[in-house]
Amino acid sequence: MSGALAGTGALARLALRRDRIRLPVWIVVFAATAASAAAATAAVYPTAADLRAAAESINAVPSLRALYGPVREATLGATSVFKLTAFGAALAALLMITTAVRHTRAEEEAGRRELLGSAVVGRYAGLAAGLAVTAGASVALGLVTAVALAATGLPVAGSLAFGFCWAGAGLVFGGVAAVTAQLTKSARAASGLAVLALVVAYFLRAVGDSAGPAWLSWASPIGWSEEVRPFAGDVWWVLVLPAGTAAVLGGVAVALSRVRDLGAGLLPDHPGPAGAGRALRSPWGLAWRLNRGTLAVWVSAYVLLGVVCGSLAGNVGSMLTNSQAQAMITALGGEKGISDAFLAAELAMAGVITSVYAITVLARLRAEERALRVEPLLAAAVDRRRLLAGYLVFAAAAPAVLLAALGLAAGLTNGAHLGRVGPEVARLVGAASAQLPAVWVLTGIATVVFGLFGRALTAAWTALVAFLMLGEFGTLLKLDQWVLDLSPFTHSPKLPGVAVHATPLLWLTALGAALVAAGVVGFRRRDVAG
Repeated sequence: MSGALAGTGALARLALRRDRIRLPVWIVVFAATAASAAAATAAVYPTAADLRAAAESINAVPSLRALYGPVREATLGATSVFKLTAFGAALAALLMITTAVRHTRAEEEAGRRELLGSAVVGRYAGLAAGLAVTAGASVALGLVTAVALAATGLPVAGSLAFGFCWAGAGLVFGGVAAVTAQLTKSARAASGLAVLALVVAYFLRAVGDSAGPAWLSWASPIGWSEEVRPFAGDVWWVLVLPAGTAAVLGGVAVALSRVRDLGAGLLPDHPGPAGAGRALRSPWGLAWRLNRGTLAVWVSAYVLLGVVCGSLAGNVGSMLTNSQAQAMITALGGEKGISDAFLAAELAMAGVITSVYAITVLARLRAEERALRVEPLLAAAVDRRRLLAGYLVFAAAAPAVLLAALGLAAGLTNGAHLGRVGPEVARLVGAASAQLPAVWVLTGIATVVFGLFGRALTAAWTALVAFLMLGEFGTLLKLDQWVLDLSPFTHSPKLPGVAVHATPLLWLTALGAALVAAGVVGFRRRDVAG
């Protein structure tokens, strides 16, 4: 077995070098989010009576328990992290799914694993290195988050328990991704199967927490994060479940890798429909074909998010027990009531998340370029501008579809509660669509870095994280207004509930268009690289 693992250390170091920016940035974002939640909760619920009333109000709303889980105990720590325990564990799991697939199946799909395998590298070295990096990143995420929470004044034991909840979720779904990487032939399919498993796990936990029976939460790896009960008793033995499951999944991945050929998957490939070729006669058709599955998943998620936000909007006032809490929510956006302010805050966050999708469309084109599938297209009768334009149309139009779906679902749900469906749908679809110009600015940034540099697409992700941090912590850190204005999301109207001024939206749209134009010019002139 030692020969089969030869070179594992070298491959792990290579993986860490590739992720030397990506993983640290995301770990810091996760930890900072948890710490900011703790600091904000301490200001909103300053007394034990406030915490007790908040916990009772939260636990009384089934849709809120389904989305985030219950507050296990009316302590500052438990109330601070109730929104992040299950939901944050799912996001950490998603990060580790992408990490595991990136360093296993994606390496095979790109042909690098076969090239390395011709040297002194064992058969299982690549898989072992990918698992080791994913596990190390999960543990580092847990420890850094625990330190950040403890730094806000929360108990050290509870902070460690919470951090290891996230680490456990990362370990489990990193193992799931390692298994799906053996089953499928493409990194995209491996990620899709692993994310599907994550969605099922989250759904089981949501049903168990909101409607029962309780054993459904125990059947979900995401539910295990809640059963650790950080800051509410700290049940440490539950952490054995994710650790043991991750070890079993790692063993299964190794066993499956023994019975498949390098570059192949265990699941059979299926030919596409006979008429699919007609849709591939233009760059627009190709972009649609490559991205339609991902868009369908995102639309489904946005519809679900809209239903949850719409159902919570009418009840959000019952969760606020003092004037400080009401002032905080109102300050997030809106001047016509706490319900509008809550919806404005959720739609603003949806705008940031939608930018993630817009960037991934350009990242898909970069992946096609690195896989050497772009150069043959350009060698034929396909102009560079037309090829990039096909993806840009999708990157601009798909976010509009996502935000419209979110506003429509929220409007239908909240409108049914208020007894005026039509006006509420129109109001919230418009409010959600107002986030589009800021999303287009991020699309433009991604286009510029792809068109000019290709390899530097990571800069677009860095810009998104920087804008997110400015929005979350800029006011808290008392930064100058000109620094806050660097984020395009600062200029997006906090709808519904405020007057709309067209000038900022027009400037954002113009800036996005200018950046896109610069990226197109750059792509025409640079070399197509692998």
